[in-house]
Amino acid sequence: MNSNWLIYTLGILAQGLFSARMIVQWIISEKARQATSPTIYWMLSLIASTLFFIYGWLRQDFAIMLGQVISYYIYIWNLHAKGVWDAMNKTLRSPLLAVLAALPIAGICFMVFKEGAVDRLLLNEGIPAWLIVFGCVGQIIFTFRFIYQYFYSRKRGESLLPAGFWIISLVGSAVIVAYAIIRHDWVLGIGQSVGFFTYSRNLYLAIKHNETSTGRA
Repeated sequence: MNSNWLIYTLGILAQGLFSARMIVQWIISEKARQATSPTIYWMLSLIASTLFFIYGWLRQDFAIMLGQVISYYIYIWNLHAKGVWDAMNKTLRSPLLAVLAALPIAGICFMVFKEGAVDRLLLNEGIPAWLIVFGCVGQIIFTFRFIYQYFYSRKRGESLLPAGFWIISLVGSAVIVAYAIIRHDWVLGIGQSVGFFTYSRNLYLAIKHNETSTGRA
């Protein structure tokens, strides 16, 4: 029982950081009257993703872990695009980036080589195979927003959060909320539900900004 509360506390902390990044990003976007990509958003994302990966491992939930691994490295790239790593002392930067890059790989290796770990995640009797697939689909859609954001930003040479990012966020979040309800994971469900408002509002701001920019052109 105590271990369960520790696991849920870790999950709540991770989801709290995910929600905090959205609230901060939303407030900054409202002031700018357009959907912005602040540095603090990516910093909180990186910390929360690490914690949520651990939460997924402790919950033996492969769908959660899958979603975090891909987006984790995109967070690191966006911090690079924001100039965060370049601004750091070179002596600290290299070992820090090496550790950050190795963390998910170390976690996956631990999962693969630990006896019975893969079976518990992929052949978990408590989670039907169709539900694992459904959860993974939700996580893949939700994570695809960062892949889309990555290529969109790279093409323009700066970290941006375009309208397509928010559309994919809404679709992916809806699937994950449904998965969380079926899985009885209130931590995951509440965390994703909080994002609905900020995703919708950012989509409106992004579309409005595009219309304004087009009108000026």
